[in-house]
Amino acid sequence: MEPGAAKRDVKREFRELYSASAKHISEVDVPELAYLMLDGEGDPNTSPAYARAVEALFTVSYTAKFALKKGPMAIDYTVMPLEGLWWADDWSVFLSGDKNRWKWTMMIMQPEFVPEDLVREAVNRCREAKKLPALEKIRFERFKEGRCAQVLHVGPFTEEGPTIERLHEYVDGKSGLGGKHHEIYLSDIRRAAPSRWKTIIRQPMKDDR
Repeated sequence: MEPGAAKRDVKREFRELYSASAKHISEVDVPELAYLMLDGEGDPNTSPAYARAVEALFTVSYTAKFALKKGPMAIDYTVMPLEGLWWADDWSVFLSGDKNRWKWTMMIMQPEFVPEDLVREAVNRCREAKKLPALEKIRFERFKEGRCAQVLHVGPFTEEGPTIERLHEYVDGKSGLGGKHHEIYLSDIRRAAPSRWKTIIRQPMKDDR
């Protein structure tokens, strides 16, 4: 850490949103937050566009982090986990597992103390330093989900089905599905065994209050 840099644990500050139980479904109210976002479609396991999107998001996020740490504000923090919104024009396609027709928005939350102009400067720095085609599609956007239900899935992504079904049954019993399927990837899948991957599965609820 740079001398005098203040360390912020953003995941702990937003503990309710970035932790969940595998046994119990919880409800959360997700406020408006800032994200780096990138849209695409296709099978995340085989699509070059997906891999390029993830690389661009993390590259910019880390560039912004180090710029803030070395700047006048001298704030250090851990880059937030990758998140994804998933859907399909035909919902049955999404449920059937035809991943080539899936659509997605991959994103990384940017803490409020990270100025938007610093993030945009980070994009420019990355553009000058690296040839990352996905940088041209990246955007900085505020996004509010509101009332959601979430649960933790432990294991490979291919085994999420029963967890998603349990979550949907809960939401349908309360208000009905209200938005895009949302996943938050807490594990580094390059290092952890698939059986230990931790993913928060979140489903927005219709706000009938």
